[in-house]
Amino acid sequence: MFSNYLIGLREGLEASLVVCILIAYLVKTGRTDALKPIWIGIAVAVLIAMGFGCALEFGSQELTFQAQEALGGSLSIVAVGLVTWMVFWMRRTARHLKAELHGKLDAALAMGTGALVATAFLAVGREGLETALFVWASVHAASDGTPRPLVGVALGLATAVFLGWLFYRGALRINLAKFFTWTGGMLVVVAAGVLAYGFHDLQEADWIPGLTNQAFDISDTVPPDSWYGTLLKGVFNFQPDPTVFQVTVWLLYLVPTLALFFAPVGFGSGKGKVKAPDGTAPDDAPDDQGSRPSKAPQT
Repeated sequence: MFSNYLIGLREGLEASLVVCILIAYLVKTGRTDALKPIWIGIAVAVLIAMGFGCALEFGSQELTFQAQEALGGSLSIVAVGLVTWMVFWMRRTARHLKAELHGKLDAALAMGTGALVATAFLAVGREGLETALFVWASVHAASDGTPRPLVGVALGLATAVFLGWLFYRGALRINLAKFFTWTGGMLVVVAAGVLAYGFHDLQEADWIPGLTNQAFDISDTVPPDSWYGTLLKGVFNFQPDPTVFQVTVWLLYLVPTLALFFAPVGFGSGKGKVKAPDGTAPDDAPDDQGSRPSKAPQT
C-alpha cells in the first residue's frame, strides 16, 4: 500500500504543481480570461488518463491467462522505462520547471484559445498517462486480492492535490529539488520490483524460460499471507520465491540506476541543465526552494 501511496503522491504532485504554475501565472499577469481554456485542457487530460486506466484494467480481463500475463509483463516494462526517464528528467529540470511552463504559456496566449487548451492538456496529460500506466502495473504486481493498492493510490493523489492547493495559496514551502530527488530514489526501488514482477509475468506467459528455476524460496520464513510478507510485497513488491531471472533483472536495474541517480556528477546530478530564459540565472527560480535565495551582500 505504501508503494502505491508513494506513486500517487509523487505523480500527482507533479501534475498539481504544473496546474498551480499555469493558474498562478495567468492570475498574476491579469489574464483570468484564459483560465477557462486551461481548465478545459486539464479536465480533458484527466478524463483521458482515467479512461486509459479503465481500458487497461477492464480490457485485460477479457484476455486468456497467457495473454493477460504477456500484456501485464510488457506494460510493466514499458511503465518502468517511462518512470525511470521521468525521475531523471525531473531531477534535472525541477529548478526550471516554472520558467519552462511560463514560456510555453506565453506562446499559447499569443496563439489563442485552442493553443491554451492544448498547452494545459499536454502539460497535464503526459503526467496523467504515465501515472495511469505505472499505477496499473504496480497494482497488478502488488495485488493481494484486496483494494489496499488502489486505496493507497487514491490517498496519494488526494494528498498531492491538497499539497498543490497549499502551494498555490502560499501556505507551504518545501525544497522541491530535494523532494523530487528522494521520492525519485524511492520510486526507482519500487520500479525495480515492478520490473522483476513484469519479467515473471512474461515467464508465466512462456515468453521467457526459467519459470521453475528459483533463486531461493523463503516462503516458510516469510509467508506471503503474513502481515510482514504482505508489507514487504506492498512496499517493495517482494516475492519469497523469485526465479533466478527475476533476481538478475532486479539487481541489474536497481544497482546502476540508483548509483547514477544519486551520483554527485554526471547525468544523475543534472549536468546539462536547461538554462532559464531571458538570461535569468538558474538559482533565481523560486520553485526548487519554495522561495527566492538571499542575495549576496554588496561590497
